[in-house]
Amino acid sequence: MHRFAPLRRGLGAILMLLATLPAHTFAAPTPVERAQIQATRATSSLMLVRGEGFQKAHLQRLEEDLQALGQAMQALVPDETLRRRHQALVDQLRQGVDFGPGEENMPWRYPEALSQALRDFLTGLRAHPDATPAELAAKIEYLSVQYLSRAYFGNFEIAREQPNAYLGQDERTLVPAIDKEVETLAGQNPELGDKLKTRWNYLRNAFMDMNSQSTAMVSLSGRPFAPLAVDRHTRNLSEQWMALE
Repeated sequence: MHRFAPLRRGLGAILMLLATLPAHTFAAPTPVERAQIQATRATSSLMLVRGEGFQKAHLQRLEEDLQALGQAMQALVPDETLRRRHQALVDQLRQGVDFGPGEENMPWRYPEALSQALRDFLTGLRAHPDATPAELAAKIEYLSVQYLSRAYFGNFEIAREQPNAYLGQDERTLVPAIDKEVETLAGQNPELGDKLKTRWNYLRNAFMDMNSQSTAMVSLSGRPFAPLAVDRHTRNLSEQWMALE
């Protein structure tokens, strides 16, 4: 009658191990993280609109991203401050389209205003009562915004007053941190982890070549930037992440 005792002890040990893992390890993206992802996606779409000559597909994607961001905000029940920051970001994105095509039509201070609006909104989201430490996809999308900015606008202004948050970090800090998160996830959920690692391995190489520490708009290797490929891989990766729900 005790022949199953070792099995029960083994299962008990596994359950105890799982109980010690962070609660967010296997969790689907929270509404707060979804809003972070959608905000950075909309910003990336605006950069593609301006950087790739106002193509219809990019304009349509920007509209879809703004709609998705609005839906994510509704799920949060935001306070008045967060609503204002959301509207400020939307206004900046709309303004980026209203300038029309051509670099000469965009005020030279606009990229700074856009990055400020995005940082303010993301900061507000991270202060939301329902915010959690699970921000893997949000970090990758934020790096993608930095990359697209380098390719199309110039250096992206990160939140240097928040060096311990991903908003104040560039590829030199974020890539090693994401490496660890992806490896941890791969160890705990091999099927999902392997899928994420495939795309992340491409992205990490592109991000590490970004050369953010330099004011010169060239990559570390001297190769041309590849914003369309980076955007595509980033979006596919975060889609996989959000599909967990």
